[in-house]
Amino acid sequence: MSNIIIGIDVGGSTTKIVGFDGDKMINPTFVKAGDPISSAYGAFGKFTLENGIKLSDIEKIMMTGVGSTFIEDNLYGIPAVHKTEFDCVGLGGLYLSGLPEAIIGSLGTGTAMVHAVKGGPIEYLGGTGVGGGTLIGLSKKMLGVSNVDNLVELAKDGDLGNVDLRISDISSKEMHPGLPDYMTASNFGKLSDVAHRADVALGVINLVFESVGVLAVFSARRFGIRDIVLTGNLTTIPQSDKIFRTLEEMFDVNIHVPQNSQYGTVIGAALSGIK
Repeated sequence: MSNIIIGIDVGGSTTKIVGFDGDKMINPTFVKAGDPISSAYGAFGKFTLENGIKLSDIEKIMMTGVGSTFIEDNLYGIPAVHKTEFDCVGLGGLYLSGLPEAIIGSLGTGTAMVHAVKGGPIEYLGGTGVGGGTLIGLSKKMLGVSNVDNLVELAKDGDLGNVDLRISDISSKEMHPGLPDYMTASNFGKLSDVAHRADVALGVINLVFESVGVLAVFSARRFGIRDIVLTGNLTTIPQSDKIFRTLEEMFDVNIHVPQNSQYGTVIGAALSGIK
């Protein structure tokens, strides 16, 4: 191997790393982030060791993420180039989905949205503070659960009917053509005194993914497109799939969660270094 391009995304909770040897992607990996400098060096060491990559094989390192600013212009003497995170979100989302144009959402601690066109501009559209931080914060306060895996397990037996207010709860007639009666009218607007912990857990998950999903739908409508690609750590939560399928049906959009979606931004960073 030679002339390998390495991408590193130093985020708020994890540091992710991937490599490209020409057009071939080297399997991405991650480490838990604490101190951004030690996590970046730790991820680099783990990745190169596991994949048998020598320092002399690496042409350059593309850095992105909130913690990447702590790294100067080189890592182990290898040139380190800093890239705007939103550009990386767009590049990674299009690469993973194979689409020529899409709204790309990066679901991390918060959520960012970009509009990306292959070979064209990548425009940051804005975002929301609703994301993984919201999920953990509400779960910790309402349920005493601060681990995502435990929240996901708890929510498996949840019933949103004991938590969310739906259109069918407030109207006996169709409110608008194509507007289904199972659509959420108010998240946690029907929180019952007899709601179980599992119901609340599912309600928290539903609140986050519906909020992010609807924001993505509105962004897609602005550009008159139907394809939405979602990336980031949150996309691995299994309950998200049913929520996204429901939003697809309601708003006539295509929501893509591609393989390796959690690595979208770092893949985009590495791609930005390929000539």
